[in-house]
Amino acid sequence: MTGAVEPVLLTNARLVGSSASSVGSVGGPGGVAPTGPTFDGSADGSASGLVDVLVRDGVVLAVGAAGRVGDGGVERVDLGGRFVMPGLWDAHVHLTQWALVRRRLDLSGARSAAEAVALVRDRLAEGPPEPGTALVGYGFRDGLWPDVPTADLLDAVAGEVPVVLVSGDLHCAWLSTAGLRFAGVGAHPTGLLREGEWLPLAAVVDRAPDHLADAWVADAAAAAAARGVVGVVDLEITDNLTAWRRRFAAGFDALRVRSGVWTPWLDDVLAEGLRSGDVLPGTGGLLEQGPFKVVTDGSLNTRTAYCHDPYPGLTGSEAHGILSVPPADLVPLMARADAGGLRCAIHAIGDHANTLALDAFAATGARGSVEHAQLLDPADLVRFAELGVIASVQPEHAMDDRDIADRHWAGRTGRAFAFGALDDAGAVLALGSDAPVAPLDPWFAVAAAVSRSRDGRAPWHPEQRIGLRTALEASTDGRGLVPTAGAPADLVVLDADPLAVGAGADDADADDVAAAAPSLRDMPVAATLLAGRWTHRTF
Repeated sequence: MTGAVEPVLLTNARLVGSSASSVGSVGGPGGVAPTGPTFDGSADGSASGLVDVLVRDGVVLAVGAAGRVGDGGVERVDLGGRFVMPGLWDAHVHLTQWALVRRRLDLSGARSAAEAVALVRDRLAEGPPEPGTALVGYGFRDGLWPDVPTADLLDAVAGEVPVVLVSGDLHCAWLSTAGLRFAGVGAHPTGLLREGEWLPLAAVVDRAPDHLADAWVADAAAAAAARGVVGVVDLEITDNLTAWRRRFAAGFDALRVRSGVWTPWLDDVLAEGLRSGDVLPGTGGLLEQGPFKVVTDGSLNTRTAYCHDPYPGLTGSEAHGILSVPPADLVPLMARADAGGLRCAIHAIGDHANTLALDAFAATGARGSVEHAQLLDPADLVRFAELGVIASVQPEHAMDDRDIADRHWAGRTGRAFAFGALDDAGAVLALGSDAPVAPLDPWFAVAAAVSRSRDGRAPWHPEQRIGLRTALEASTDGRGLVPTAGAPADLVVLDADPLAVGAGADDADADDVAAAAPSLRDMPVAATLLAGRWTHRTF
C-alpha cells in the first residue's frame, strides 16, 4: 500500500455551482476556523469567488476564501480557477468483467445476427485467440433483431475456434458449437443460452490468470479515476473479497471498493463477523465489506424481467418473465444477512419483482437497495422512501433499452426508468453503470438521468428526468457537491462547472437539456484525489 501522503493546499479553486452553494461550517488546523473570513458562496465571503482547500492525512481539513487558509509548511497546488467537488462513485459495477470487456469484441452496434457474425469474421481474420481461450464478444442486444442468432451462423465463420458472445445485459450468451464445448455444454438446439442456462457458466469467459486479470482491473480502475471516480460498489459474481484482498496486498490503491457478497460466499463473510462498512485491514482504509447481493428476476432484453402483465406475444408459464428467487427464499436470505450486519442489494427489474423486493425489505427490516428498479408499479414509488430503501439505478440503461422497452413494455414505458417519479416520491437515488452493461463513467449516467436522450435523439419520457444537481448528488456517495472539513479528501477537479451547462436548471426545457447532455458526457476532468493522493492529474 501507498505510504504516508504529504499534506497539500489546493489554491484558487472554485466550488461547483458556487453562486448558489455554501460551504457551511469549515474548520482549520486542529478543528479551529481558519484566520479571516471563510467562503460562504457569496460575494461577501470572497470577492473573487475563489477558495482554498487544505488536505492533510487523507482528510479535508479546511475550506476557506482564497488566501485565508494558511499553512506555510505544505505543498501548494494552484488550481487556476478550476472547479472542485467531492469525488464520484459508481454504485453498481462488476469490475473484473468490465476490465475484461475492455479487451473484447464490441457487438453493441450490431443491428442483426448477421451483422454480429460479420464482426466475428472480421476479428478472426486478424488472428485467432490464444490457444486454450475463446474469442469473447460482448454487448449484443437481440431483442429487436430481425433474425435469430444460432450456433450454425457462428460455425460458418469460426469453425473450430470457440466463440462466446455475451449479451449487453449479461443475462444470455450466444455460442458457436466449439464455444459450447469450451463452456462444457453438450448439444444445444440453438446455441443461445438464457438466464439459468447461461448464468452458472458466465465465469467461463473470465478465465484468466489472477496476475493478468488483476493487471487489467488496475488499468480499468485508472481509467475510472481519470473520469473523477473515487469509489465503486463491486458486485462481481465470485469470491469477491478474496480477490480484492489479493489485489490490495499487491498494491492496488486506485479506488475505494465496497466488495459485495453473493449467496455461495455468504457463510464465509458471516463467519468472519464482517458487516457492511467494515474496513478490511491492510488495505489503507480503501476496501470495505459491501452488501449482500441477490438477483430475483431476469432482464428486459431477454423478456425475463418479472412483470405483473405478460409480455406481448408470449404465453405459458414464463409469459410474465422469470422469478428466480421467490419470496419464500428471498425473505430468509435477507433476514440472515441483515442479522449479520449486511446491507442487502436486491436485483429487481420487472414491476412485480420490485413489488416483491420491497415486500421483503418490509418483512425483514433489512437496510439496503433495490438494484435497477426499471419498471415500477406506481403504488410502489412511495415505498422506497417509507422503507428507507435506496433506488440504485443505471440511467444509461434507459438509453440502451428505450426501443426494446417500447416493444416489450408497450403501454407501460411511462413508468419505466422512472427516476423523476422516484425523486418526487422522496426516494434516495444512487447512480451507477452496471459496468460492463454500460461504461464505467458517471458522467454518462448523469447525462442520461437529466436528459433522457443520447445520440441526438428526442428525449424519451422527459417527464422522468431528474435535475442536474440531484443527479450529481446521487453520484457522490452522500457527500453533496461541496468539499467539507472532516470529510475524506476524495475530490475531483473539473475544467468546467457542470451546473453551468444548459441542463443545470431543474425546470429547463427538455430539448435544451438534451442539447446540453453531450457537454456532460464529455466533462473534462483535470484531476482526481483519493484520500489526499493524486490518482489522476493533467496539469
